Amino acid sequence: MFAICRLCWVRDALLATMRGVREVVVIVFLAICSMANAIKPCPRATVVRDEASYCLSWRMSVEANNMAGWRTVPMQCLPYIQGYMIGGQYDRDMDFIADQILSYVKGIVLSDDGMDAWILDVDDTCISNLFYYKGKRFGCDPYDPKGFKAWALKGGCPAISAVLGLFDKLVERGFKVILLTGRDEETLGQVTVDNLHNQGFIGYERLILRRAEHKGQGAIQYKSGIRKQLVEEGYRIWGNVGDQWSDLQGDYKGNRTFKLPNPMYFVP
Repeated sequence: MFAICRLCWVRDALLATMRGVREVVVIVFLAICSMANAIKPCPRATVVRDEASYCLSWRMSVEANNMAGWRTVPMQCLPYIQGYMIGGQYDRDMDFIADQILSYVKGIVLSDDGMDAWILDVDDTCISNLFYYKGKRFGCDPYDPKGFKAWALKGGCPAISAVLGLFDKLVERGFKVILLTGRDEETLGQVTVDNLHNQGFIGYERLILRRAEHKGQGAIQYKSGIRKQLVEEGYRIWGNVGDQWSDLQGDYKGNRTFKLPNPMYFVP
């Protein structure tokens, strides 16, 4: 009997110990949960992450033409757009698109009548205004027509390497490359010709700029009218490349259009 009682006592002691351990585990678990809830992420890190996500979405909406009519880059997106434009991703995107265009070009069989045409925009398609827009906080400042004209008159816009390479291959293949720009012929005609020549754009069919009769026309109306004239002359527009949607919309757009990235400004 004494042995049995002793065993019962040991059993009860073990059960009590297990209950005690279980209670300690529960208390520790609750303490850990409480501490986890009390610790919050650094507010600054949260803001940076949220703004980067927002700005990526904003840029994608711009490039997809889901934000037509926007005037300036949101101020909170200045670091993001700056990083995109000068951090290497913009250049990689341009190279990628140029490769896609050349893949399309390889499948085109040209005629022997010399009327197979390709249209390229000029500003931020052939030559870059990135240095100018750096001073305008990469598009956070409103468009300044006088400031841009003063910049363009310097004739110092560098070539966009991906497009210069594309241009050379188009000319080599036998396309009649037509440069179509919204620049004013009277004030910027010669300086644009010189700028393009100095940057290696040699061998294009013609450079078309705005004239007096185009005054008051939006970019879509103006460029559609020019393309209509080209088609009526007998040109077959195989491709049309620009950094603005207004370069690619409207009538007589061409067999295929290719939109280049530009999150710094919008031309209606």
